[in-house]
Amino acid sequence: MGDWIIGALINIVGSVAINFGTNLLKLGHDQREKLYSSNNQGDGKFVPKSVMYFQTWRIGILFFAVGNCLNFMSFAYAAQSLLAALGSIQFVSNIAFAYVVLNKTISVKVMVATTFIVFGNVFLVSFGNHQSPVYTPEQLIAKYSNLVFVLYCMSLVFVVALSQYLYRSGETILSDNAKDTSTHWRTLLPFSYAIVSGAIGSCSVLFAKSL
Repeated sequence: MGDWIIGALINIVGSVAINFGTNLLKLGHDQREKLYSSNNQGDGKFVPKSVMYFQTWRIGILFFAVGNCLNFMSFAYAAQSLLAALGSIQFVSNIAFAYVVLNKTISVKVMVATTFIVFGNVFLVSFGNHQSPVYTPEQLIAKYSNLVFVLYCMSLVFVVALSQYLYRSGETILSDNAKDTSTHWRTLLPFSYAIVSGAIGSCSVLFAKSL
C-alpha cells in the first residue's frame, strides 16, 4: 500500500470525525437552547449552565480535536493538493450526520450536490498528484523567502484584515438594527467569515505540510 493511500485514508477518517464532532457540538447548543426555552415562562430568570456542561458537547469537542490531529498526521504521507481536496468528504458525511444526529431534512438539491462531490473525489483520487516531495529546511526557507510568496502573504493579511473588519461591522449593525438592515449585510456577513476561515485554514494546511 502506497504512502499516499495511507494518507488519504487517515485524512478521510479525520474529516468524518471532524464533521461528526461539529454536529455533536451543534446538538449540544440545541439542547442548551431547548432547556432554556422549556424552563423560561416569560420572566427570563432561568439561566442554563454553560454548554461545556453538556455531555454531547464534550464528546463533540473530543471528536473534533481527534479528527484535526488525524488530518494533521495525514500530511506526512500524501500530497497537500490531494488531501486538501479530500476534505470535501465532510459534505458527504454531513448528510448522514445531519439526518441522524440533528434530525434534519435532506433536500434533493443537497443530494445532487453531494453526488457531484463524490464523483469529484473519485476523479481526484484516481488522477490527482500522488507524489509528495521532501524538502530540506534550507530549501523550505528559500521557498518561503521568495518574493512572490512574501507578496502573497502580505495580500492575504490585507484580505483577512478587511474581511474581519467587515464581519465585525456587519455583526454590530445587525445586532443594533436587526429588522431594518438590508439583505446586503446579511449576505456579506457569512461571506466575510468564510474568507477569513478559508484564508487562515489554507495557511495552516501549508505549514502543517511543511512540518
